[in-house]
Amino acid sequence: MTSAQRIAFGTLDGQPAEAIELTAATLSARILPLGATLQSLCVPDRDGTVADIVLGFDDVQSYRDRPSWFGVTVGRYANRIAHGRFSLDGRTYTLETNNTPNHLHGGSDGFDQRLWDVAEVGQDDGAAWVRLTLTSPDGDAGYPGTLHASATYTLTPEALTIAYAATTDAPTVVNLTNHAFFDLGGQGEAMRHLLTIEAVQFLPVDATSIPTGERRAVAGTPFDFRSPHVIGDRVRDGRDEQIAIGRGYDHNFIVRGKVGVLRPAAVLADPTSGRVMDVAVTAPGLQLYAGNFLNGAQAGKGGRLYRQGDAVCLEPQAWPDTPNRSDFPSARLDPGQRYESVMRFAFSVR
Repeated sequence: MTSAQRIAFGTLDGQPAEAIELTAATLSARILPLGATLQSLCVPDRDGTVADIVLGFDDVQSYRDRPSWFGVTVGRYANRIAHGRFSLDGRTYTLETNNTPNHLHGGSDGFDQRLWDVAEVGQDDGAAWVRLTLTSPDGDAGYPGTLHASATYTLTPEALTIAYAATTDAPTVVNLTNHAFFDLGGQGEAMRHLLTIEAVQFLPVDATSIPTGERRAVAGTPFDFRSPHVIGDRVRDGRDEQIAIGRGYDHNFIVRGKVGVLRPAAVLADPTSGRVMDVAVTAPGLQLYAGNFLNGAQAGKGGRLYRQGDAVCLEPQAWPDTPNRSDFPSARLDPGQRYESVMRFAFSVR
């Protein structure tokens, strides 16, 4: 059975709010127009027991009042831009430095805090989907050009696919991704998950988490996930200066294969529940973030306190600080061009 329906989902800033529920066989997902957010993703384990495998809040107002990036769409530019500045065609643009001294995820009033329009809700025999749209005006958060963006969530019996697209009326930079925190066991034990990443290099960062420009081989480092490895085994290995800088994993991996083509990027597996998630991307990079700044002060779904290591993020995206690095794959978007980034999360059991 597949279905897509709009449902009432509490209130937002005193006004009635809604969500879109997608169902395809044993999978289900709930999408919020606020932030084009993945609020829940329910997947069965090897015994058929269904659990919600993403962190978040039970009510939409909390996404406004306690912004924590749980499942949101981030933009205009995911990840960091050094010192909140970049130049384009000889002109310098200044952005908010909300992650001192850098700009992070589009700023404190980024796309995650915007109420997206629900443009289409649909279903057929094999899929259910919702398409959300957002217009970001010229100068929004300091970025040039009017950007027309869309986020399309499509659920099939095997996978959730998120497709981002955008056009502009003036040269700009764009880098959209989803910031889901995954916990395949649903028990806050993501550091016990096995992770494989299709990358032979990653991007080391400086003390402020900006890439140094080096493309470092993963071989012989805690960043070697070319074969399955338990995340928690090396997440606190302070002998590696990159682990110390990031307080664990918070780094971009260079995904093998042709950019723009949907290709394997990672496999996340929970031995306890048997759930397996295969990640495919079109983006040049995959940011691995192990929830290093979850400190137990934030109560999420069911009143559960989220702690460091409870979940892991696998964010397909352009490389951090690309607008300031001519040697990185470009994040520039010009009029007449169409930005596209597709990520597919496929589920199975072992």
